[in-house]
Amino acid sequence: MTDMQITVPPADDFPPAGRPLCYGGFWLRFWAYCLDIIVVSSLNRLIVWPLFRLFDWPLARNGLFAPAAVAAAVVFYAYFVLMTKWFGQTLGKMVFGLKVVDERGEPLTWLTVLFREVIGKFIAKKLLFIGFLFVAFSEKKKGMHDQFADTIVVRE
Repeated sequence: MTDMQITVPPADDFPPAGRPLCYGGFWLRFWAYCLDIIVVSSLNRLIVWPLFRLFDWPLARNGLFAPAAVAAAVVFYAYFVLMTKWFGQTLGKMVFGLKVVDERGEPLTWLTVLFREVIGKFIAKKLLFIGFLFVAFSEKKKGMHDQFADTIVVRE
């Protein structure tokens, strides 16, 4: 026997193209979304509601177009759109090691992100959240919003 030692390079030394993609599954994405909802709710309670109280605006969210409801929706969509565009992931996805990428390998464009986060998720929610169940049953773990925007969620 020889005293040769075989060493395997760390995973980070492999080129990204040589690494197989590991898709983000339903439960990881579900828990990441739950964490994101906590973040968005906290932003509303720490920033938006105090501003409404400061200017003595009504905090009642009785209607769809009540000022507080509109402000909450703006914070919600701004959080998801901006985080996905700038970082490719929200804070929830960061914690769970997930990232949104373009299926063709190109950088995410504003149109892609808006289509995925606003239009695609709106349709998926209006169909009784069935659009999100696609993640559990599709081959590449793509939700309806991912299919609309040609994106996939991968594990980092």
